[in-house]
Amino acid sequence: MVQVCVNGARGPADGAVVPLSPDALADSAAEAVAAGATDVHVHPKTPCGRDTLSPRVLAAVLEAMRARLPAGVPVGVTTGAWAEPGGPAARVARIRSWTVLPDHASVNWHEPGAEETAAALLERGVAVEAGIWSGTDGAARFLRSPLAPRVLRVLAEVTDTDPATAPGSARVLLAGLGAAHGRPVLLHGEDGGAWPVLRLAGRLGLATRTGLEDSLFLPDGSRAASNAELVTAAVREWTAAARGGA
Repeated sequence: MVQVCVNGARGPADGAVVPLSPDALADSAAEAVAAGATDVHVHPKTPCGRDTLSPRVLAAVLEAMRARLPAGVPVGVTTGAWAEPGGPAARVARIRSWTVLPDHASVNWHEPGAEETAAALLERGVAVEAGIWSGTDGAARFLRSPLAPRVLRVLAEVTDTDPATAPGSARVLLAGLGAAHGRPVLLHGEDGGAWPVLRLAGRLGLATRTGLEDSLFLPDGSRAASNAELVTAAVREWTAAARGGA
């Protein structure tokens, strides 16, 4: 499995290739799926470019994507705390107000209100991706959570951006997760650590992700022209690493 993370916190300052509007996000996601992605992660944004959990914005993005994507391709959204400045209770209220539902949503387990956010998603029938960041207490909190066995998958997110040390940080994070309550693990890095961690995922046989949220650059250091170009490179790099073993 290769998930495409089409935009993340990126914006106009990161280059014209970063999709922002619902139609641009849908086009970019469709191209990435054609290149080999099997799942989509998106950050719906206000017209001014801020991540949001607004039901109106979410509906526009999801409807545009589902009109362009092949049937059966799951679309997930962020529920990062920054997307709802009103705090955990306001975040739960937003989720309960959604009129169009994503297939899944990521919940960063180190953030305040993670349990309540995950519970609200599950109550609405939205699958939960447990975001476990390196360098936080997210893994320990997740392993103690009664909701952990119910999540769709674990997103093991390596925040170490040094290409020399990111794989080691990834192994520490995976060790802290242990069996992860038997849930599938998707391993990925970001910026300078994105490609080394993706190759480690291949060697370990783990799902991974790529896209403009995680990296603006291809493995050779050149600027990526699109999410589809990153997915093409990711499939190639993951496959080569998988053949090489752990």
